[in-house]
Amino acid sequence: MNLQDFETQYREAMDETLNELQTAVLLLAQVQQQISKVGSSVQNISEYVEEFIVDQKAE
Repeated sequence: MNLQDFETQYREAMDETLNELQTAVLLLAQVQQQISKVGSSVQNISEYVEEFIVDQKAE
């Protein structure tokens, strides 16, 4: 393998690795957003249940 072949393989490998890293970062951002949405939903459900329990005890 000559220097030019080595450089080409190196650059291609770096490009592929950086693209994979970028994809992973974007996927992580999506997961974080989904976790936040689920957390909000759980909080809302909890509040509704707490209100229902308080109302039932008051009757």
